[in-house]
Amino acid sequence: MPELIGIKYRVIIAAAGVLLGLFMAWYFFNILIYIVLAGVISLIGQPLVDLFSRIRFGRFTMPKSISALLAIILLLGLLAGFVMLIVPMITRQANVISQINVDELVAYFAGVIDEIQRVMLSYDIIDTDQTLQSVLEKQIRGLINATNVSNIFVKLVNATSTIFIGSFSVLFLSFFFLRDRGLLKSGILLITPDRFQQEVQTILHKTKIMLSRYFIGLLSELLIMMTLISIGLTIFGIKNAVLIGFIGGLMNVIPYLGPIIGATIGAVLGISSDLGLGLYDNALTTAVTVVLVFSVSNLIDNLVLQPLIYSKSVNAHPIEIFIVILMAGSLAGIPGMILAIPGYTVLRIVAKEFLSGFKFIDKLTENI
Repeated sequence: MPELIGIKYRVIIAAAGVLLGLFMAWYFFNILIYIVLAGVISLIGQPLVDLFSRIRFGRFTMPKSISALLAIILLLGLLAGFVMLIVPMITRQANVISQINVDELVAYFAGVIDEIQRVMLSYDIIDTDQTLQSVLEKQIRGLINATNVSNIFVKLVNATSTIFIGSFSVLFLSFFFLRDRGLLKSGILLITPDRFQQEVQTILHKTKIMLSRYFIGLLSELLIMMTLISIGLTIFGIKNAVLIGFIGGLMNVIPYLGPIIGATIGAVLGISSDLGLGLYDNALTTAVTVVLVFSVSNLIDNLVLQPLIYSKSVNAHPIEIFIVILMAGSLAGIPGMILAIPGYTVLRIVAKEFLSGFKFIDKLTENI
């Protein structure tokens, strides 16, 4: 009987802790994003801190604060170089899209549009008082306005305060995470009851190992996918191949659905380049080429890269991951989908420590 009471007590404590954690994550979602980003930066920058800390000038050893600051400066320099490479491409793409002649475009594809409209009307996809031509014209003009350089500048100015606060928060947290490696762990243990200290220490240790593997593997996957897509599109002569490859690779941060989003954006960018230059006959070929390159690249990703990342770092069945991603997406949209796998990993580790002995939990966490 005492053992049964102890199990019930553990279940209640664990359930209450999970519910409280989920509520706090939802209520302070922005702060959670800052902490997660700072944590990822600290994982990436920690080897740099260790490298700088080994530098000696006679008896003088590099202080941890200076090492952490240098690591952040180096990472910011790499990011700035990357931005300087990508921003001109985005500007060129925006200028090309702004040059699309909507009236000429609609007139050129008038026959195709009429045929598609006839089919859509027959299946009641659009109302009889609507014309596909007007719908397309409105969408294209909206795209042109959205990519207008002046409009983009105004939006950036309006978002300056939010970007500044977010960037400062992430850098501030990253500095202290890099300087004091055990800062987050100490803070969590400080508010943990004495009777659960051992379990929480085990959770933190396993979480650090698994999330380190996941984020390092994910970063490697993104870089490889950017390279594969960019090279493939360049071989076939697609304009702004590097920009499309960058966006397509970056979308892989969203598991499963990311490649579809990336391919769609890539096809739109490829087509818009042709339309902006008046190469209307090339639009369909470009779209097909972009989709094929994305398909081959993601086939390599699915067969080689993802099994190495998800299987070895998360140790979860693909169906589990897919369901968790859908649930997270319905709750928090794209950010939720991005955080779904690391969040699910942490929950499984917590369940392993506090709810072991239940058949369902043991099966779910058997590979941890």
